[in-house]
Amino acid sequence: MFAARATGLVKLVGLCLMAGVLVAAVLFPVVGGLGLASNRAADTVDQTSGELTKAELPLVTTVLDMNGQPIAYLYDQYRIPVPSEGIADTMKAAIIAIEDKRFFEHKGVDWQGIARAAAKAGVDGGASQGASTLTQQYVKNYLAFVVGEGSEEAYEKATEVTLGRKISEARIATQLEQKMTKDEILTAYLNVVPFGNGAFGVGAAARTYFDTTPDKLTVPQAAMLAGLVNEPSRLNPGSDVDAAIKRRNTVIERMRDNGAFGPDAKVAEEKAAEYKAADIGVVPDLKLLPNGCVGAGDGPVYGFFCRYLIDYLEKAGLPAEKLKRGGYTITTTMDPVATRAAKDAAMAQVPKTQPGVANAMAVVEPAGDKHRVRALAANRDFGNNADAGQSAYSIPAEVTKFGAGSIYKVFTAAAALERGVTGIDKQIDVPKLYTSKVYKDGNKAYTVKNAADYKEKMTLTEALAQSPNTAFIILEEKVGLNNVVDMAYRLGLRESMQGVNGAGDPLKADGSNGPSQGDEYKRDNSGSFTLGAGPTSVLELANVSATIVGGGKWCPPTPVEKILDRNGQPVPLKEAPCDQALAPEVAAALSTGMSQDTRSGTAATAANAAGWNRPMIGKTGTTENHWSVAFIGATPQYAGAVMTFTDGVAPQVICSGSPPRLCGTNDAGGVFGGQVAAPTWFNAMRVIHDGKPPADLPPVEPRFR
Repeated sequence: MFAARATGLVKLVGLCLMAGVLVAAVLFPVVGGLGLASNRAADTVDQTSGELTKAELPLVTTVLDMNGQPIAYLYDQYRIPVPSEGIADTMKAAIIAIEDKRFFEHKGVDWQGIARAAAKAGVDGGASQGASTLTQQYVKNYLAFVVGEGSEEAYEKATEVTLGRKISEARIATQLEQKMTKDEILTAYLNVVPFGNGAFGVGAAARTYFDTTPDKLTVPQAAMLAGLVNEPSRLNPGSDVDAAIKRRNTVIERMRDNGAFGPDAKVAEEKAAEYKAADIGVVPDLKLLPNGCVGAGDGPVYGFFCRYLIDYLEKAGLPAEKLKRGGYTITTTMDPVATRAAKDAAMAQVPKTQPGVANAMAVVEPAGDKHRVRALAANRDFGNNADAGQSAYSIPAEVTKFGAGSIYKVFTAAAALERGVTGIDKQIDVPKLYTSKVYKDGNKAYTVKNAADYKEKMTLTEALAQSPNTAFIILEEKVGLNNVVDMAYRLGLRESMQGVNGAGDPLKADGSNGPSQGDEYKRDNSGSFTLGAGPTSVLELANVSATIVGGGKWCPPTPVEKILDRNGQPVPLKEAPCDQALAPEVAAALSTGMSQDTRSGTAATAANAAGWNRPMIGKTGTTENHWSVAFIGATPQYAGAVMTFTDGVAPQVICSGSPPRLCGTNDAGGVFGGQVAAPTWFNAMRVIHDGKPPADLPPVEPRFR
C-alpha cells in the first residue's frame, strides 16, 4: 500500500514537472538566451503547423474504364474526405465525449486535464490519462499517417513517450488553435484518424462498417466508431462484437454525461439506455475497398490492363507511390466489351488451367492522335495463384521470352517496299532451299528451307499470305538486315527491339546485360531475324498493325484517356509523341499486300470458320520449334494481336489438339498460328466489330504495285 502511494507520488511529481516544462515550452517558444537552436525549433513547429492547416491527406486513386465505371482502386490508406457539414453532429459529439470533453474550452493543450491526470496518479497510482487533446491527437496522427505514411517507424516516433515529443506536439497544437477554428480541427481529426480494417477517416469508416455516409450516422453507429479510435485492432467489431459493444456503450455514457442527449437527466438516461440496447448494426460483410489490380471491376479479367497502366504511368512520370496517395481519377482507354470478348476468345482456345500454355491478346484502336489500348486479356486470370490458372504478370503487354515467327516477315516486306526493291504485285523468287551469301550460321553457311511446297515465283502479296521462308531471306539480303531491324522498331516493336536483350530480359541501366535484342541481331548479322524467333510483346505486335492501318503513323499504345488530380485539375503525362514511321503511301501498299492471308493464306480457315467478311490485314506466325505461335490483324477500326506460347517452367513444343498441350520436344504435331492464335483473334474481333460498318483499306499507288 505504501509502495503504491509512493509510486503515485513519484508520478505526481513527474507529471507536475512535465506540466511545468510544457507550460514554459509552449508559452515561451523562443527565449533570447537559448540561441539559434530554439529559433530553428520554433521555425520547424511553425512550418509543421502550417502544413497541418492545409493537410493534403493520402487519398484513394480511382481507375475507370472508357465508360467511367470503376475497374480498380489504388491506395495506401482508404480515405473518403468529408467537409464539416458532411459529418453528423452525433459523430462530433461522440468523439468529443470520449476523447476530449473540454475540447471547446482549452487552447490546444488541456492544462486541467494534465492536472487531473497528475492528481489521479498521486491518489491511486493510476496511469496518466485525459492529458492529450483532440488537437494534440490530430498532430500525432498527422505525423504518423500523413507525414510518416503510416510506417511502423513513423508511428513509433509520433507516439514515443518522451518529453521532447510532448513539448513539440503541445507547441504545434497551440499554434494550430490560433490558425484553425475548433470545427476545422475537429473535421481534420476525423478525416485523418484510423478506424481499423484499413479505414482511415470517418468517411471510409462509415462506409466500411455501416455502408453509409458520415452525415447519416446514428448515435449507436457514431459511438461505435468513436470507440474504435482508442484501439482499432482490439475493438474490431468484425472479430470481437462483445468488446466493440462494451466500448460503444461506454462512449454513449460519456455522451450522456457530456450533455449530448439534452439537459434533462431523466430523458438523457432513457435515451442512453435505448442507444445501448441497440444491435451493433455492422454490415455482415464489411465494405472493404479492393486495393490494387484485382479491383472493383472484374479483377481477374481487367487486372492485366491495370498492371500495364501502372507500368505505363511509372514511365510517364506518375510512379506507383504517387498513385497510391494522390487521389487521382484516371479515365482509361479500356473497353470492357472488347476486354471480355478477348478473354472469352482466348479461353475458348486454351482453358485457363491448361498447364504451360498461355494465350494472350491485345487490342488497339488506331486514331490520328492516339493509339488507344482497348483490351489486354489472356486465357489466364490475373492473380497470384498459378494452380488456379492465374498470372500476376501483364502477359499481354510485357515482352515475352518467345517469338512471333513469320509475322516478322512483315518488316522485311515494309523495308522492301519503302526502298523500291519490289512491289506488292511483282514476282519474287521462292526456291525450295536457299543458302545465303550474306548471313552465317556460326562458322557455317546459313541455309533455310520452306515448311511446305510452293511455286518457284510468287508476288509479294502471295508470299505474305503463304509465308515461304526462302523468299524473305532473299528480300532481307537485298534490303539489308539493319534496315529490317530498324523497320521493326519504327512500326512498333520499340521495347522488344531496344528495351530487352536477346533473352528477353529488361536491359539494366548500367548496360551490364546488353546489348539490346535489335543491336544483337545487327552485331551478329543474324539473317534469322525475319523468321521471328526473338522475344516479342503481344501489345507491341497489335500496335504494329495499328501503325500500318493508321497510315504509317506510330503512336505509343496508351492506356490513358485523361487524369484528374484530387482537385479536378488535368495531370500532364510525359508520353512519347506520335511519329510518321512509314510514309502513308507505303503503309497503304503494305496493307493491301497483307490483305490476302485471311482469304487464301495461312489464316483463311480460321477466318472462314468465324464467318469473317471484312477487309483487313493479317499475318500468322509460327516459330521453328513450335514454342509459340501468333497472329496480327487489323481493320481501319481496330488492330489486334494474339500470341500463344509456353509459359511453364521449361519451354516445350505446343502440340495441336483440343485444347493445345505441351508435348515435349517432338515438333511433329506442333501447332501453327492459323490454328490457335488466328481463331482467337477472329472470335474476339467479330464481337468487337459488331455494329460497325465494314471499312475499306486505302488504295495503292501504281508505283508500289
